[in-house]
Amino acid sequence: MFINKTLGAVGQYCLFIKSVLTVPDKWKVFFRRTGAEICKLGIDSIPLVVVISLFIGAVITIQMQINIESPIIPAYAVGLATRDIVLLEFSSSILCLILAGKVGSSIASEIGTMRVTEQIDALDIMGVNSANYLVLPKLIGFLVYIPILCVLSMFTSMIGGWVIAQFTDIISVSRYVYGLQAFFNEWYVWYGLIKCLVFSIIITTVASFEGYYVDGGSIEVGKASTRAVVNSSILILLFDVILTKLLLQ
Repeated sequence: MFINKTLGAVGQYCLFIKSVLTVPDKWKVFFRRTGAEICKLGIDSIPLVVVISLFIGAVITIQMQINIESPIIPAYAVGLATRDIVLLEFSSSILCLILAGKVGSSIASEIGTMRVTEQIDALDIMGVNSANYLVLPKLIGFLVYIPILCVLSMFTSMIGGWVIAQFTDIISVSRYVYGLQAFFNEWYVWYGLIKCLVFSIIITTVASFEGYYVDGGSIEVGKASTRAVVNSSILILLFDVILTKLLLQ
């Protein structure tokens, strides 16, 4: 029963994506909606990304210094470890898990509300491809802006570690900065950006799918938002393992 239900949901999701990935009827409307989605899903997420990244960078720096105090380990290892943790995992996977809660629930509740208030049915009656009209601008808008959020998170997290070095005596600023620069691998940045692009597609499509097929009232909209966050998070973690194996082997 569970397997049949899962396979049915996967098939329905694939058909939904097929409907989304079609040529827009009116490009002018598409670009206008995409710009609005960039502001709503991307720019409005900047304060959350900055605050979380600052604190996470500071916490990682403190924990690294506390846990690797040893005469054998060089002092600059704190900055190096902080940098690699941020580039490899936090600013891509963990950040997108956080954004799945903010962006995913917002998308699911918005489209779900349109479904229960019959606005999507009205679009279908007018001959509009409602899946393409509603979802494609969100997909493209978030896909375009997620690299900016990722790079901003990387930079802000390292600033958070620098603040700890500057205003506490845990580690000197010079050793921290030297660690950030030591043995830098440019591919780690591209690796994080690639993961963010994949995760952004997961967040927007899964959340839109859950909202689009809501059946019921306002309670079901809330349940769809919850499912969107849970399913997006599971898929992000799954693809995190797959992409890590493919890109870092």
